[in-house]
Amino acid sequence: MIPINNKEKIEKEQNQEQETVPQAEETAKEKVAPEAKEEKKQKKEKKHGQPDTESENDTPEGEAASEGESKQAGGESEIPAEDAMAILNDKYLRVCAEYDNFRKRTAKEKDALYGDIRSNVVSSFLPVYDNLTRALEAKTEDEAYRKGVEMIMTQFNQTLEKLGVTEIPALGEKFNPEFHNAVMHVDDETKGENEIVEVFQKGFKLGDKIIRASMVKVAN
Repeated sequence: MIPINNKEKIEKEQNQEQETVPQAEETAKEKVAPEAKEEKKQKKEKKHGQPDTESENDTPEGEAASEGESKQAGGESEIPAEDAMAILNDKYLRVCAEYDNFRKRTAKEKDALYGDIRSNVVSSFLPVYDNLTRALEAKTEDEAYRKGVEMIMTQFNQTLEKLGVTEIPALGEKFNPEFHNAVMHVDDETKGENEIVEVFQKGFKLGDKIIRASMVKVAN
C-alpha cells in the first residue's frame, strides 16, 4: 500500500502535468500561427508576382493620408474666379492688339505692292511716250497725221493721270539731284545758277516714288 502522503503528492503532480499540457499546446499554436501566416503571404506573393499590400492600404491612417493629399493637390490647382477672368481678359486684349497690328501691316504692304506694280507698268510704257513726243516735235505737212498723234498723246497723258502718275517739273527749275539727271552743262550769264535750260527726256513720279528722273541740261 502507498502511504497517504505519497498518494497526495502523486495526485498533485498529475494535476500539474495536466495543466501544463494545454498551456504548452497554446504556446505552440501561438508560435506556429505567425509562421503559417508568413508562409501563406510568401506563397501569395510568388503567385501574383507582387507584394500583398492590401492590409497596409486598408488601414484608416492610409485612407486619411490619401484623402488629405488629394484635397491638398486639388486646392493648389484651383484658381480664383477673379484671377481667371483677369487672365482671360489679358489674353483677349493681346489677341486684339496682335490682330490690329497684323491688319495695319498687311494693308501697308498691300499699298506698297500695288504702288510698285503700277510704277513698273508705267515705266514699261514710257518709251512709247518718248516716241510720241518725238513724233510731235518732228515737222510734217500732214495735219491729219499730226492731229492723230496729238490725240494719242492726250489719251496717254489722261491714262497716266488716272494712275496717279505726274510729270516732274524741270524746265526753268533749279537742279535737284533727287528728281533730275544732268547730262550736259552750259555757262550762260542770262540764266541763274544750276538752272535747267533744256529737257532731253521728261521724268515722272507716282506719289513720292520716282519712276524716272528727268534728263536735263544745267546752266552755270
